[in-house]
Amino acid sequence: MSYFSELKGQKVIVTGGSKGIGKDIALAFAKLKADVVITGRDQTTLAAVVKELTDYSSNCSYVVADMRNVEEIYRMVDEAVNFLGGLDVLVNNAGVNIPKPALEVTEGDWDCVIDTNLKGNFFCSQRAGTYMIPQKKGKVINIVSQMAFVGYIKRSAYCSSKGGAVQLTKALAVEWAPYNIKVNAVAPTFIESELTAPMFKDKSFYNDVISRIPLGQLAQPSDVTGAVLFLASNLAEFVTGDTIKVDGGWTAI
Repeated sequence: MSYFSELKGQKVIVTGGSKGIGKDIALAFAKLKADVVITGRDQTTLAAVVKELTDYSSNCSYVVADMRNVEEIYRMVDEAVNFLGGLDVLVNNAGVNIPKPALEVTEGDWDCVIDTNLKGNFFCSQRAGTYMIPQKKGKVINIVSQMAFVGYIKRSAYCSSKGGAVQLTKALAVEWAPYNIKVNAVAPTFIESELTAPMFKDKSFYNDVISRIPLGQLAQPSDVTGAVLFLASNLAEFVTGDTIKVDGGWTAI
């Protein structure tokens, strides 16, 4: 038996799928011959990634949407489901961070982070649920963060949003269990990618982060993808309401 072979033909939405972790997750599903729709705000980047996805799976597309806007979220999910012909897996990956000392966080900063990471997550899941509940099956996988479990400097809004997303994961898992919908989360530590490279040019910041990770290195996007594929697969059929920490041991201390 080939692990994850059952993901072939699965209908998958990955929000924030044009860069970093989201792109890696979308490519992994496409390589397993799943049908994938990615979302984001930049059409040019999305279109370029879809070209990569279709090298592995012909039935892939994108929808432009801002996860801070509920009407756009609803439209995005509806368009994606119409293209895919159904929905099996939703990966809520879209997220943002505005690192600032707490005393410098503006209302706009706070709203941007909370609306993207928590409000957007909820309303995307809600819309997906309207399709999953009648079919009595589905997987919702939220990409959260180790910052849902620990505090860190310049992360007051971000920690709040991700902590809320972990609790949201539990609440939806309990409410939707009667419909055989599994809702779980993956909580990465800092990821080494093109998106995080600029912040790690600050060597003192890099050294502080590494000092907190017992495995002594940053995570790779593929480390997160592995956990997502597990949760989407038949291997995790009895797992719901849980958060898998992919943090190199940070939260174990």
